[in-house]
Amino acid sequence: MTHARIAIDRDFTIADVPRRLFGSFVEHMGRCVYTGIYEPGHPQADERGFRTDVLELVRELGPTVVRYPGGNFVSGYRWEDGVGPVGERPRRLDGAWHTIETNAFGLHEFVDWAGEAGVEVMEAVNLGTRGVEEARALVEYANHPGGTAWSDLRRRNGAADPFGITLWCLGNELDGPWQIGHKTAHEYGRLAQETAKAMRLVDPSIELVAVGSSNRQMPTFGTWEHTVLTHAYDEVDYISMHAYYQEHDGDAASFLAEAVDMDAFIDGVVATIDAVKAAGKHRKQVDISFDEWNVWYQRGLDTDDQPHIVSASKQWREHPRLIEDAYNVTDAVVVGTFLHSLLRHGDRVRIANQAQLVNVIAPIRSEEGGPAWRQSIFWPFARIAKLAQGRILRLAVESSQVPTARFGDVDAVDAAATWDEEAGTISLFLANRSLAEAGDVAVDLRGLAATGVRSAEVLTVPGDGDRLSANVETDQERVGLVPLRDVGLDDGTLRATLPPLSWAAVVLDVRRA
Repeated sequence: MTHARIAIDRDFTIADVPRRLFGSFVEHMGRCVYTGIYEPGHPQADERGFRTDVLELVRELGPTVVRYPGGNFVSGYRWEDGVGPVGERPRRLDGAWHTIETNAFGLHEFVDWAGEAGVEVMEAVNLGTRGVEEARALVEYANHPGGTAWSDLRRRNGAADPFGITLWCLGNELDGPWQIGHKTAHEYGRLAQETAKAMRLVDPSIELVAVGSSNRQMPTFGTWEHTVLTHAYDEVDYISMHAYYQEHDGDAASFLAEAVDMDAFIDGVVATIDAVKAAGKHRKQVDISFDEWNVWYQRGLDTDDQPHIVSASKQWREHPRLIEDAYNVTDAVVVGTFLHSLLRHGDRVRIANQAQLVNVIAPIRSEEGGPAWRQSIFWPFARIAKLAQGRILRLAVESSQVPTARFGDVDAVDAAATWDEEAGTISLFLANRSLAEAGDVAVDLRGLAATGVRSAEVLTVPGDGDRLSANVETDQERVGLVPLRDVGLDDGTLRATLPPLSWAAVVLDVRRA
């Protein structure tokens, strides 16, 4: 058995929980939009074509903000194609994913869907093939009340009131050679600066996210952020981060420790932001939007579900299946630790979007004409999004170590916690990275007294011991949360035993001591 002791002091906090930390992502890619959130003719579609079964799961998942419409897709997208009468919208080739975009679903539909889902819209503009004028026009179309060409067009298209979109992304992954309209850091930094200025002249209230590195392994990582922010620091509010992780060659131990890499990635971006701030003598604070993150099994560069390299045999198709990973127990535990990392950095990571929402590397799956269901990774996101309220606590953790090939020895138990003083609760999130040993956890409170355990749930390997167990269409509830039995208070100390390979959420009733 492994052992961990966690100390919590009410006076040692990180920040208020940023509600935008629990964001998601809808891209025009694969079946995320079409047959995902939108499927006219489905037995559970409403009059607008929104799948109500998917909407119910989205509300249960609890995302607070959703990024749209991409992703790689946005770098070749004409937003005007997705407004106006549906029957008059043009069909276009989408070079990003080698598909045909029908444009049956566009900005108006997404804003309406977001209202039904109860999420904030995070809109991305195309800075790959387009630029300042098109971005400025989109802000006018979306946010200006009326009396101008673009705002009156919105009104003629059925939206009398402005959409009021506050949060905007200045392009996507333009550091990547795969991106349509790939740019150098200097080219992008100047374009982002000028686009931001023009957009704010239309609506001074908006918040803007500059493109950061597509991943930590990019050869330009660090220098890209430094150059972009040197140009655009005063014009933007956030710089983005993207990261995807997967298990390699059966090395589950290293995979379970990937949050160590996420921690280091965030710390590196924070250091770069602050270096530019100091060198430029800036007063404002730029923070981070971690607007793409998840587990993604990138199996190849030119397979049926990974059309990065277009071969002559590939056909242009409407919303084909793309990267529809089936997530297992191990993936869910890893996703839990990523959410812990985001919480631990909640003072600087103010926005985060798990990519994506439905079907495409997603917590929710659906079938055309058929059911929708929760994947294993649904559960840690849903519980943390619901329970993480109030202040993020700074934990002191002493844990047994587990060896990994990539990261050396790491803590067997990974943790994050929040304190909701108004509700009188502490929400504690725990992951046991050990594949074979249970974890004995003791939590000491300082300045707070625990009066009871309100709830305790755990996600772990099913009874047959298969860590690769997943929820599929024919067995939709194989992996989920169950009561954590071995948990209780002992003279004010919380004691819990975590099964091997598990993620748990424990809520304590507390009062000031």
